[in-house]
Amino acid sequence: MLVLNKVHHIAIICSNYQKSKRFYTEILGLEVLQEVYREERNSFKLDLALNGTYIVELFSFPNPPQRSSRPEACGLRHLAFEVDDIEETRDFLIQNNIFSEIIRIDEYTGKQFFFIADPDDLPIEFYEF
Repeated sequence: MLVLNKVHHIAIICSNYQKSKRFYTEILGLEVLQEVYREERNSFKLDLALNGTYIVELFSFPNPPQRSSRPEACGLRHLAFEVDDIEETRDFLIQNNIFSEIIRIDEYTGKQFFFIADPDDLPIEFYEF
């Protein structure tokens, strides 16, 4: 049987590197571990951590094709973050001009959650602990 330890990271290709870098670091608060420019690919790679744990690789590539994410497109559905206070999280995002969907209740767990979109319309979920 295959034994997996944990999710190592999630890779995201963005259309506007500076805009996405700002969103993931200044709005979501992810920590920069390493940033490199790969000249041969005309591409930045930004390694980001949450609470010291490496979780996201943010890439830039020249003219990446658009990927449909809504309505419910096939493929990776969304990136989800666990939070302690769902209303405080939503209020913070709204104060930073991030459109936030209404808070909903997970019908199976009874927990609250809501969605936003990153600069490339990737759905991001916030789920109460």
